[in-house]
Amino acid sequence: MNGPSPGVSPADAPPASASAAEGPWFVEILARSGEVLQRQRVEALPIRLGRGYGNDVILDDDYAAAAHAVAELDADGRLVLRDLGSRNGIHHRGKRHAELVLGGDTVARIGHTAIRIRAAGFQVAPELRDRTLHRWEGVMPGAAGILLVGAVSLFARWLSDIQYFELVRYFEALAWGIGAALLWSGAWAFANRLFGRHARLGRHLFVFGCGLLALAACLLLASLLGYAFALEGFTHYASHAATLLLAGVIYFHLCTIRPGHRLRYRWLCAAMAVLGSGLILVANVQRSGRFSDELYMWVLLPPEVRVSPDHGIDQFMREVDGMKEQLDRGRGRKPGEDEIEN
Repeated sequence: MNGPSPGVSPADAPPASASAAEGPWFVEILARSGEVLQRQRVEALPIRLGRGYGNDVILDDDYAAAAHAVAELDADGRLVLRDLGSRNGIHHRGKRHAELVLGGDTVARIGHTAIRIRAAGFQVAPELRDRTLHRWEGVMPGAAGILLVGAVSLFARWLSDIQYFELVRYFEALAWGIGAALLWSGAWAFANRLFGRHARLGRHLFVFGCGLLALAACLLLASLLGYAFALEGFTHYASHAATLLLAGVIYFHLCTIRPGHRLRYRWLCAAMAVLGSGLILVANVQRSGRFSDELYMWVLLPPEVRVSPDHGIDQFMREVDGMKEQLDRGRGRKPGEDEIEN
């Protein structure tokens, strides 16, 4: 067992007066995420902690001794946690301590249990502004999200359907869409339950539905503008807009879990969008030698949508001849050399 070594500086643990020793004091058992699992009030020091029933705070932990530790004031009036000769000891920040000075935010580990001891006069942080939008929880937003997913899935199936009508294909598209929504939203709801106490599956379904609608609208609009005005850039770089929308969806999922860290989430999602776009550019260069995506339209549009004038056959052949000259120069051959050889 190591000798006495304070876990925090005296500035973090101000001396307690004799009257403060009479409490009340609050012993908090914490989860790994820092959430308080249990809070127990003790009227006065010393506070005995352990697995035995003779303690002031009983720890339901097989790795805690029957009489594991005691919290009391030392000669300088500081609150300290002393090990009572246990096998596993007291740990703080990865180190074992025979005696640990406790501040209001000091978290000590006894066995597998994380504890924190605070006086009744401990100053808590100011209350957070409530941005959880409680009206967007439960069945209603979940049903709205499922309806959005279903509508987008059926609409996408209808736009891309070039075969004879078969109802089973629409049922398949609907099932795949709702299944993906439940899988994605269920994973976020599990994280929400783990780090935010409540699952909020309905909110996550609504976020997914809105994100899918925005993504489909973005791709459709890019195809529509690219086809109507002959602007290939809308389809060449539409994947970057989709990456930005996906980062936005993740941002709203994170805000649902922990709404108090919005600025941090904005920077994180912006970095994710930049990284995703960078990976797309690198993949395009490796595949085709260009930064742009392959020219692709995921939906066939009628000729009436076309606004830009069509090109004639003569102009098309002139452009082909220009491309041939560029290819000949790239191969180190003079234009017209093929005709001379023939």
